[in-house]
Amino acid sequence: MRTPWTMTDRKDGPGGDTSVVTKTRAKTQRPPLYKVLLLNDDYTPMEFVVHVLERFFGLSHAQAFEIMLTVHKKGVAVVGVFSFEVAETKVAQVMDFARRHQHPLQCTMEKE
Repeated sequence: MRTPWTMTDRKDGPGGDTSVVTKTRAKTQRPPLYKVLLLNDDYTPMEFVVHVLERFFGLSHAQAFEIMLTVHKKGVAVVGVFSFEVAETKVAQVMDFARRHQHPLQCTMEKE
């Protein structure tokens, strides 16, 4: 039976038998993170954007209001940074919610 260990056998001297056991460790890396962005438009009400930020990103009313103002003034704002799957889900949730309420709000993601 073989184990995940690597055995290297050497014969040292008369009748000498030594074994060296080594184990290779995989180097782990953190997964890449993605920024979720909200884009400004001239039609989505500010109150709706605040509601989206509170509902899908768990922000307080004050935090949501600040981000909404940033989107309004600068045209775009980072709402949060997440793993790929979480960012993808949040973008889909926001886009679906906006469409169901007939707003053209755009939400995207990009690698950090």
